[in-house]
Amino acid sequence: MHFYRRGFLSAIAKTALLCSLGTGLGGASSLAAAADGYELINPPQNTSTPDKVEVLEFFWLGCPHCYSFEPMISAWEENIPENVVFVREAPPLNPSWEQHSRGFYAAQLMGQEVPFVNAMFKAIHEDRQRMRKPADMAALAEELGMDREKFLKTMKSFAVQTKMNRAMQLAKSAGISGVPAIVINGKYRTGASLAGGNQGIISVIDSTIAMEKQSMGLQ
Repeated sequence: MHFYRRGFLSAIAKTALLCSLGTGLGGASSLAAAADGYELINPPQNTSTPDKVEVLEFFWLGCPHCYSFEPMISAWEENIPENVVFVREAPPLNPSWEQHSRGFYAAQLMGQEVPFVNAMFKAIHEDRQRMRKPADMAALAEELGMDREKFLKTMKSFAVQTKMNRAMQLAKSAGISGVPAIVINGKYRTGASLAGGNQGIISVIDSTIAMEKQSMGLQ
């Protein structure tokens, strides 16, 4: 019993650490970049939209830090600058995150990413529901107007597995080991610990977007 409890507590501690790190174990960055609240990704990563500046958030639905950051990044997205795209990835950096990742990508494939994220954050962090079982997530999806059986089938689909594999590869390539973490245009990695808090993350996003726009000749 003692060994089980120790292992269980260790797993919780590791999950909490992953959630709170917010930045990864990437290559060395310049002191100037670190002072500006970000680390340089070397080599820079490809983005989903080469003709626009990509802001990519790595997150986990069960992460309290991601939940607390959500209002700020949502408010920023409502006034997203021209020629900028915002995308999310939910890699299962910890095996215990897998079902949440599957639920996220299933909702994304069914065109309900934002409503599902909002509902899951509320259920987990406000209503104190674990929401780890596919059946529980499917019930929530049904409340949002999705077909329950289709949602469950999609969670187990090859398409979702492909998205999860890709998210893990993106996280690895960008040096991400914890969430929330933000990557701007495949070049700059930031999080609360680097930026000095959630508002600092937004400031880093804005400043690096400006740099990227200038280098790409965008308005």
